[in-house]
Amino acid sequence: MSDPELRAVIHVDMDAFYASVECLDDPSLRGLPLIVGGLGPRGVVATASYEARVYGVHSAMPMAQARRLCPQARFVKPRMTRYGEKSAEVFGIFRDFTPLVEGLSLDEAFLDVSGSLRLFGGHVAIGQRIKQRIATETGLSASVGLAHNKFLAKLASEAQKPDGFLQVPADGARAFLDPMPVTRLWGIGKRTAPRLRALGVLTIGQLRRVDVSVLQTALGKRAEHFQRLARGEDSREVTPARADKSISHEVTFDANVLDRTELLAELQRQVEKVAARLRAREQMATTVVVKVRDACFQTVTRSRSMPACSNSTRTLYRLARALLEAWREDHQGTPVRLLGMGVTGIEGNAAKCRVSDSMRENASTNGASERIGEQLDSQDERGIDRVFDRIKHRFGSAGIAHAQTLRRKKD
Repeated sequence: MSDPELRAVIHVDMDAFYASVECLDDPSLRGLPLIVGGLGPRGVVATASYEARVYGVHSAMPMAQARRLCPQARFVKPRMTRYGEKSAEVFGIFRDFTPLVEGLSLDEAFLDVSGSLRLFGGHVAIGQRIKQRIATETGLSASVGLAHNKFLAKLASEAQKPDGFLQVPADGARAFLDPMPVTRLWGIGKRTAPRLRALGVLTIGQLRRVDVSVLQTALGKRAEHFQRLARGEDSREVTPARADKSISHEVTFDANVLDRTELLAELQRQVEKVAARLRAREQMATTVVVKVRDACFQTVTRSRSMPACSNSTRTLYRLARALLEAWREDHQGTPVRLLGMGVTGIEGNAAKCRVSDSMRENASTNGASERIGEQLDSQDERGIDRVFDRIKHRFGSAGIAHAQTLRRKKD
């Protein structure tokens, strides 16, 4: 609908999603403090169950700190494939009610159900049905917020977590917002909050009422923007997700790695993941990117485009390896802290992602890395990848692996 006041927006936020999936698959974990994240000395918390959060554990916290705060917790490594499967189930439920689904992450989305009200019985009824179906069909819980815009709907879903359900009517926006601390406004953080406190502005209601010229001393040009939010105004539309412009994978090693064999093994593992995602989406890519961060936190990215697009594990690995080896030549004896690999220039079919003949001519006159990917993937390469994907799909990671990846040391 064109009038923002007449929109019906729902924000759904799954409750401690990764931890909840782990408890779903292993009921013995239910009711215990559970922390999901990297288990090495450089690991970071991905999420924590609500039982762990009471000890001060939160996402993005260093795992070492989480262990000190809650040593009795159960600690598990993330299983992104499994979380992706459950996320797909949840998003499938969303799309049964509206095509206007804007995913923010695996476990969070906005839905514009304005055009579905007559069909499903109103804003609240739709929110209740979505929440019930998530519980029944996935075994997980979600918090649901309803309002006439995205800003209010998101705050509503956060207000009664976990397993919450709250509607903010248009005429109740100020009553809902006014008591909240100003830090609930996205963009008011560690640097701006003290400036507002100096003005005596502690709540959203106070921010709404203060003269904008005074507010500008603390917030500058954004003062009017924050006052609009404080009034509950937000004209942003729910925008269905666009296709990814890039796909990547990276890892921070528990200990810096110098050994070439281990670096190549990790690179092979990352290429397998990226190439498999491309093939699963029936996409191809023209550019390979390798990212390296050394022990001194210096980060370098190197990329190379191919004359013909590819989703072949062999082709992408050969080019990624050439890029990594080129970096190593310039950094002899430099330990690696982080290694990443990705692709850009993604297209849905081979015809669209072919590069110009002039680029092919230029590539043929350069070194070996530039000549990789001059032709579209061969039938043999595509056949090998299809077999590899089928075995992986049926038996998981234990079913098959490239020999190179077996040289990667276990953390």
